[in-house]
Amino acid sequence: MGKYSKKSMEELERLSGAEMKQADKHPVVVILDDVRSMHNVGSVFRTCDAFAMQAIYLSGYTPTPPHRDIHKTALGATETVRWEHFAATTDAVLTAKKAGYKIYAVEQAHNSISLDTLNWNGEKIALVFGNEVSGVSDAVLQIADGCIEIPQWGSKHSLNISVSVGVVLWEMVRKKQL
Repeated sequence: MGKYSKKSMEELERLSGAEMKQADKHPVVVILDDVRSMHNVGSVFRTCDAFAMQAIYLSGYTPTPPHRDIHKTALGATETVRWEHFAATTDAVLTAKKAGYKIYAVEQAHNSISLDTLNWNGEKIALVFGNEVSGVSDAVLQIADGCIEIPQWGSKHSLNISVSVGVVLWEMVRKKQL
């Protein structure tokens, strides 16, 4: 056997679905603002499970479980991550605000905070990720407490939403473990 070998499922020591539902979570709500792709939604569920996020708020025309294409990429995470659907993203944002969450849109915007300089100390935060083409809606930008921008150096102007969610959540939990 070589220098590296894959860990077995037992060695990974993952929680069962029931244990995950009861486990401590980071006080982060991910809000999806009119995300159209079921594959992106499924990927976000899986990422939120991996990083132990509090919940996902699906809003507008963002597809909701149960659906075969969401489950295909979520791999069961729709059963372990709490989620709610809201008719409008502003309703999701206002619900999070009322529950004491600070609202940050993940968007390339004037006066945004660069992700690498974000100082998150574990306070309740809701992160809004926008539509694959148009980004976070202007209505949400007007009621957000701030914007977080992912630094980029290439020629393309944005990342896929599921990649953005992974990058932002990883950077946050990297700085603050449970």
